[in-house]
Amino acid sequence: MSALLTLDAAGYLAGVAQIASPNCDARPEGMAVELLVIHNISLPPGRFGGSGVVELFTNRLDPDADPYFRAIAAMRVSAHFLIRRDGTVLQFVPTEMRAWHAGASNWRGRPRCNDFSVGIELEGSDDVAFEPAQYNVLAALARTLCDRYAIADIVGHSDIAPGRKTDPGPCFDWPRLRELVGR
Repeated sequence: MSALLTLDAAGYLAGVAQIASPNCDARPEGMAVELLVIHNISLPPGRFGGSGVVELFTNRLDPDADPYFRAIAAMRVSAHFLIRRDGTVLQFVPTEMRAWHAGASNWRGRPRCNDFSVGIELEGSDDVAFEPAQYNVLAALARTLCDRYAIADIVGHSDIAPGRKTDPGPCFDWPRLRELVGR
C-alpha cells in the first residue's frame, strides 16, 4: 500500500473492498473529524481470518455459529475500516459518516467520540502481537486521514472508554506506530 492513500469526497478509500454497514449515520452538522481511534477485534475471540467481523458489522452474524456469537449477534456496531492480519483493508463506512465503533466514550471532556472520530479495527486481540503488515497499512491510512482531516490525536479504544474497553491492548506497539506515522 502506498505511503499516501486516496480518499474521495465522501470518504471512500480507493483500491480497497467496500462492504457497506448499515450501522452508521450522519455526523452532527458542522462536526469535524478530530480523532482517530484504534481498536482490535477477532471473532470468535482469538481466531483470525474468518467472516465473523464482516458478519457482525453487516448485521448477519449467526448466533448459532459459535457460542460467543449468541451474546453479540444483536449488537449494531461498525467501524470505518478493518485491517486484516495480512494488511488487507476492508471499508465499512465512509469517513464522512459516523460509524458506531466507540460506544459510550469521552476524550478530553468531549463525550460521544463517534461524532468526531474515525474508527480503525485491527484484526487481533489484546494478547497477540500485531503483524508488521498491519502497522505499515495502519500508518499509511493514519497519514492519509491526518492529511485529510484536522486529527489532533490517535488513541486506543481503551483511552476513550477506560475501564470498559482494553483494546488495542498491551501488545499494540504505540512507539512503532508513532515512528511510522511520523507524529
